Amino acid sequence: MHVRFDIALDHLDRMTDSTGMIQHAIYCVPRRESGYTTDDNARALRLCARLWRHDPQDRMLGRVTTYLSFLEFARTFGGGFHNFLSYDRRWLDSEGCGDCQGQAVRALTEILGSSLPDDYRALAGELIESVLPTLANLRSLRAQAYVVLAWGHLSAEGVPDIGPLEHVAWLAARRLLENFQHSRRPDWPWFESRMTYANAVLPHALFVAAQRWPTESFLEAAQESIQLLDRVTTVDEVFWPIGSNGWYPHREDKALYDQQPVEAITMADAALAAFAATTDPRYLATFRRAQGWFHGENSLCQPLAMVSTGACCDGLQSSSVNRNQGAESTLSFLSTELLRCESLHLLGDRRRATSGKR
Repeated sequence: MHVRFDIALDHLDRMTDSTGMIQHAIYCVPRRESGYTTDDNARALRLCARLWRHDPQDRMLGRVTTYLSFLEFARTFGGGFHNFLSYDRRWLDSEGCGDCQGQAVRALTEILGSSLPDDYRALAGELIESVLPTLANLRSLRAQAYVVLAWGHLSAEGVPDIGPLEHVAWLAARRLLENFQHSRRPDWPWFESRMTYANAVLPHALFVAAQRWPTESFLEAAQESIQLLDRVTTVDEVFWPIGSNGWYPHREDKALYDQQPVEAITMADAALAAFAATTDPRYLATFRRAQGWFHGENSLCQPLAMVSTGACCDGLQSSSVNRNQGAESTLSFLSTELLRCESLHLLGDRRRATSGKR
């Protein structure tokens, strides 16, 4: 089965200037006063590095260059990364948040584990090495999950000499499991007392950890937690993520809106990891629901994505779509579309391999 990776990047390019990707938009127009974040530029770097594998053209390499250069500029004297940059290129924080560090290292491992030119991989390796002390002290659960995912990518690609990052990832995976075991209740197999944002990265990280350390309890915790998340975010076979207008505290009502695109991409990504670890076809259905959310298979039956330009609206409000098309939303949609293409390609390879054995 031939799979085309023809994902429109018009809006990505519209939102990107010589510095990096601008954070917010007014409708489809970049909002310059919002400046830039390392979070968004790391996501853009990871996306374009993955796309470069399928389309190693100069235009894609140029995008990778812009976003990698942003991360290099974002490094602090302490070894971590700033997060918020004003439009006139002034850093607005002394040090970035934990999630920013995790997003950055996940993007950098995408570079290091690729066949991009040597200089790109050398810089990525240097930046990862410089941020290791910061990664070891992260407290954010999601940041720790990103570290596990970053290491898991390098391990899967067979990149040598990653022992220092593996040690940090092992500690991060253990902290995730400890949080799960501490917070778990019979009706609430979860990592915290409430579900908030990017929830699916937590079980996703444990699925990755389970493949490397199968004798631990990572797989059981991953399955229990993603099954809970899938159950509370599925209504009549439609993906209905937890809204940011109140989140979902244990034994209280789940916030129905504002639904954010980041929930759909993290759920789609985690579902494919769960399928890879278990081959349970239910997770493919979970992926399809999350991917369909962008295209109108949601609580308002309204599409958020503009396939022809690659733009994505910023979320679902109680009665309408938020028509602004910012960086995080757009990157969430584009990354989900790339996952769809990659999964079709992978499933096609598996079918061919199975047919060849008969």
